[in-house]
Amino acid sequence: MERRSHKDVDVYIASHPPKVQSILKRMRRTIRAAAPDAGEKISYRIPTYTLGGNLVHFGAFKDHVSVFPTSSGVRAFKKQLARYRCRAGTIRFLIDEPIPYGLIAQIVRFRVKQARTRSNRLVR
Repeated sequence: MERRSHKDVDVYIASHPPKVQSILKRMRRTIRAAAPDAGEKISYRIPTYTLGGNLVHFGAFKDHVSVFPTSSGVRAFKKQLARYRCRAGTIRFLIDEPIPYGLIAQIVRFRVKQARTRSNRLVR
């Protein structure tokens, strides 16, 4: 995929082939449903969701899509993610294989809890 900046998530998604667009649209819906209060923007050239800081990112690449839930999101779901290629804060899903949207939603909800806990600690 071409590495260029996009002004918003709609433009980012539209810049990919139809099959990838379908995956990205569903990824977006999954994240928004799991984190309805999160802000949405482009950061690091990819869709980013924020809630008192970066919550999760996702992006499309040549043969895969990745979700970036930080290293804590990957560590917390290590067993469930065993069949996928993971590194630090990155989870890779091959485009030609089923994407585990339910698991992605669980990871995002975990990150929302972390963000709210962090936020509550800062207020006290």
